[in-house]
Amino acid sequence: MLWLVPEESMNIAKVLLVVPLILVAACSPGQSSTATKGGTVHVLGTWGGSEQDSFLAMVKPFEDRTGIKVSYEGTRDINAVLTTRVQAGNPPELAGLPGPGQMFQFAKAGKLIALDGVLDQAQMTSQYPPSWIKLGQYNGKTYAIFIKTSLKGLVWYDPKTFSAKGYTAPKTYEELTQLQSKIAASGTTPWCLAVESGSASGWPGSDWIKEIVLSQSGQKVYDDWWNGKQKWTSPEIKLAWQTFGKIIAPGQVYGGKQQVLATNFGDAGQPLFTAPPKCYLLNQASFITDFFNKYSTAPKVGTDYTFAPLPDVNTANAGSHVVAGDLFGMFKDTDPARQLLKYLTTPEAQTVWVKRGGAISPNKDVKLADYPDDLSRSIGKIMVETKIASFDAGDLMPNAMQADFWKGVLDYIGDPNQLDAILARLDKTQADAYK
Repeated sequence: MLWLVPEESMNIAKVLLVVPLILVAACSPGQSSTATKGGTVHVLGTWGGSEQDSFLAMVKPFEDRTGIKVSYEGTRDINAVLTTRVQAGNPPELAGLPGPGQMFQFAKAGKLIALDGVLDQAQMTSQYPPSWIKLGQYNGKTYAIFIKTSLKGLVWYDPKTFSAKGYTAPKTYEELTQLQSKIAASGTTPWCLAVESGSASGWPGSDWIKEIVLSQSGQKVYDDWWNGKQKWTSPEIKLAWQTFGKIIAPGQVYGGKQQVLATNFGDAGQPLFTAPPKCYLLNQASFITDFFNKYSTAPKVGTDYTFAPLPDVNTANAGSHVVAGDLFGMFKDTDPARQLLKYLTTPEAQTVWVKRGGAISPNKDVKLADYPDDLSRSIGKIMVETKIASFDAGDLMPNAMQADFWKGVLDYIGDPNQLDAILARLDKTQADAYK
C-alpha cells in the first residue's frame, strides 16, 4: 500500500544540506576556517545494534577530521528520557527526535533551537525535497533536519520459496487476500509479524493501520486523523482496524498473538528464511534489510529476499505512500554541535550509512550508485519520485496520542473483540492530547 524511498527504492530522496566548506580550500566538508577544533557533542538517539554501528561509522570521518568526539547514547524509550532531561534542564546538545509531532511540542515550548542560522538554507533548498524541509519546520522556522528516511508499506518475501510454491507477488489488494488464503490453506501461516520494541512496543502493528487508512480512505481522512479532527470511532478509522484484523486473525500470523506480542520487531523476518518457511510475507519499512543482513541464516538481497509494495486497498488512492525518517534537533547551541549537525546533512555523511545498507538518504546529491544493491536503489528511486508521500501519522501525533495508539494495537492483537472499547478510549485520549 505505501512505499516511498527510508528506515527502499532507487534515487534517494536526497535532500539534506551539504556542509559548505568555505573560505579556505583546505577546509573539509562541515568545517569552516573559523571552526573550533576538539570538544564533545552528546547525542541521544533511538538506535541500537547494527543501526548504532552505522551511525557511529557515519560520524567517524567527522571525528577524525575535527577532533570532536561524538558521545552517543541509544535508548528505545527516547520520549521519556528526552522529556525528563529537557525538563531537568540537562538535555544533550543534539537528539534524534521521536517524530515531527514531538518536535512541534518542543519547539512550541521553546526548548528547541531554531536552525535557520545554523544551516545553509540555500544548500538545504538545493539538496532536500521541499516536503522533507517543511516537515522539520514549526511556524515557518526550521527546528530539525532529516538524516535518513524510510519507505513504509513494503511486503517482503523470499522469491525462491515463492517460485517453488507457485506464488506470485500480489499487484492488487484482492490478489493479496487471495494469496493469504492460499498460503493458509496449504497449512502454513501467511504472515510474519512481531511488535515488541521496548517502551515503543506496538508501533509495527500501527504501521499497518496507518498504511490502510491512507490507502483505503485517502489523504484527507489520513491528515484529519493525525491532526486530531477525525475520531478513532469514525467509520473510516474503525474499518482500517477491521481490515488489519483480517491479517492477524487466527491461523494467519506465525506463532499466534503470544509470539507476535513477545518477539522483537527486528526478528520478525527470521521465519521467512527457515527451511521450510514458517511464514511467507512480512510488511515492514525499507530499513528492515539492515536486520535481515544480520540474521544467522545470512539471507542475500535479491536471492533470498525482495519486496513488492503493499497493494492499494482502494484504487482511488493509488500511488499514496507512507514515509518516515530520523530527524535531529539541537537542544544546546555549541560550536561542536553546529559542526556535527551541518555534517550530518551532507551527502558525504549520509552516503556512509547508505553504503552500509538499511538507510535511504533524503539528500538528492547522494548517488544511486552508492546504494549497496538494486533493491535499495529501487526504493531510493520511489522515494524521490513519489507524488503523494504522507509522513507516518503516529509520529505526527502528540506523544500521548501516539503512545496510546501503540497500546491500542497491543490490546487489539491480544483481543480483537475489544475493538469498540479500544477506539472509544483512543477518542478520549485524542480529546485531551490536542488541547
